[in-house]
Amino acid sequence: MSSVTVALRRADESDLPYVERLLSDEGLPSADVRSSPARFYVGYDGDERIGIGGLERYSTDGLLRSVVVERSARGNGYGKALCAALERRARADGVETLYLLTTTAAEFFAERGYEYVERTDAPPVIRETAEFDELCPASAACLRKSVLEGA
Repeated sequence: MSSVTVALRRADESDLPYVERLLSDEGLPSADVRSSPARFYVGYDGDERIGIGGLERYSTDGLLRSVVVERSARGNGYGKALCAALERRARADGVETLYLLTTTAAEFFAERGYEYVERTDAPPVIRETAEFDELCPASAACLRKSVLEGA
């Protein structure tokens, strides 16, 4: 498999139905897409949309949420490339540590350097997000990763 790259573009109003559809198709929370503090991004390979992801920034901590690759693009390395692009975006925005919750992709993220932590180990500002507080079940795995250069 060849190495792929993903260019991120911040989702604008015209992209939100696409974001909501991908989230809904995967059974991920979508009710707050238009009202959450998350910045959603659309990942592109050239002119082709390959997926989405969201970032919520709270000082030097961030929440990675709702990373989805189009079903037709899966198995080609786009998930890894999309995560790397979102991590670079978070780092550029001043985030040092990313947290996430997942019910289905813990191993995917662990293979990318995320470590399992207890939900209670996340900073209070992250635990108070809608994602942690109400949208994701208590059974969701919590992971974190330092996104500092060289970390």
